[in-house]
Amino acid sequence: MINTEKDLFKMQDIEYKAFHAKLMPTVNPDTIIGVRVPLVRAYAKKIKNDANAFLKTLPHKYYEENNLHAFLISETNDYHKCIDMLNEFLPFVDNWATCDGIRPKCFKYNKKALLNEIKIWLNSRHIYTVRFAIEMLMVHFLDDDFDEKYLKMVSEIKSDEYYINMMIAWYFATALAKQWDCAVNYIENPLLPRWVHNKTIQKAIESYRVSGEQKKILKKIKKENYR
Repeated sequence: MINTEKDLFKMQDIEYKAFHAKLMPTVNPDTIIGVRVPLVRAYAKKIKNDANAFLKTLPHKYYEENNLHAFLISETNDYHKCIDMLNEFLPFVDNWATCDGIRPKCFKYNKKALLNEIKIWLNSRHIYTVRFAIEMLMVHFLDDDFDEKYLKMVSEIKSDEYYINMMIAWYFATALAKQWDCAVNYIENPLLPRWVHNKTIQKAIESYRVSGEQKKILKKIKKENYR
């Protein structure tokens, strides 16, 4: 039987633990083992066919166990099973890194069904469930499957939570890079809360995917609107 806790402690890096704990203010440092993400990801691939017992033991004690759970979900090829696993796990996600580590491979083949789940997640009262939903819209619905109504869906999210607002800004900054003509309307008007608006512009200006001319427009908008 796999002993995930024992295996994770074998990969512990104390110096990395101290560094990483500073990046995770919502996580109790005592629950951080100190395992580098690529090692946890590789371990997930190694045990994915024998991890059923681990996946059923929620909540987990350690931060890296949550990351391992996220990576195991991401490795799941069965879409419906993946959704069931996500709905069990998302309420226990307590930090941005674990949330952002959930990238199910099966989603790209199930866009229509995924969109229905995203709409449900967007209405959650749980911070990281909402963050995850926005991120899935960003990852899967800003290219060939884009529809302007998705911008509106995200713009209508009103929250005082930093990790939700940061994801909204990330979403719109990415939208400016990929769907400029539609996304810039939300900045020109402006239709986003001040903090989100300014953070969106900042992230877009820092992006290599936004052209120099577009960055000039964004800087002008920021100067004329929110300061």
